Amino acid sequence: MHHLAGLDALCGANGGGYGLALLVGLLAAGAAGSVLHCAAMCGPFVLGQVSDRLARIPPERLCEVARLRSGLLLPYHAGRLFTYTALGASVAAAGAVSNVGILRGTLPAVLLLFGALLFFCHALARLAPRLGPVLPVLEHAPPGWALGVRRLARGIDRNRRGGGFLLGAALGFLPCGFLYAAIAVAAATGGAIGGALAMLAFGLGTVPGLVIVGVAGQAAGRRWGRAVAVAAPLIMLGNAALLGVMAWHSLAAVA
Repeated sequence: MHHLAGLDALCGANGGGYGLALLVGLLAAGAAGSVLHCAAMCGPFVLGQVSDRLARIPPERLCEVARLRSGLLLPYHAGRLFTYTALGASVAAAGAVSNVGILRGTLPAVLLLFGALLFFCHALARLAPRLGPVLPVLEHAPPGWALGVRRLARGIDRNRRGGGFLLGAALGFLPCGFLYAAIAVAAATGGAIGGALAMLAFGLGTVPGLVIVGVAGQAAGRRWGRAVAVAAPLIMLGNAALLGVMAWHSLAAVA
């Protein structure tokens, strides 16, 4: 596997079948991340949208189907997935352009190892909370980045046509350690299509937890979270191991 030129290379004979495992791993990582991070950060935005939608439904039309439709927030999640997919395609294309000179052949391995490190640190932080202070800062972002995204989101009229999609697209830029790891993996695919699919898989994993919050409320989201949080460290460790093996194969091919 000389490089990870999109998911064709990942899933093909040279890819060793890692492509499907990578997508499944990122899907599971997104689900774990939605419990440990997204529900707390994006939950208020989700509940606010649901409340606005329910308030606009006439009392005579307020039924369980209407409640369910309001809680799904499909345009909002479509906006988030759009941002994630676009980010994946962009960083993968940039990674392919940068994979030249002294970095040629080694850049994908470096990116995979970086993603593995982030997933490993997340798992370790859950399994051994006392080590938290000595672990790398997993949610670090440029000063004011999260505040700027939140201000942008608050300036979007959610009641206008397309408002939910725009809100989701804006919130897709919120900083998150899980997101950094997924972006690093997407960049390592070396192709815009592979990067887009990698981030789409990650984004789809974040949807169920937020849908549960929207449909059944924050309390139900916490119950879902407790169930998934038990498996979250194992999911993170599994992803770290998979990315480590892929990085090893990539470096071996260069050597």
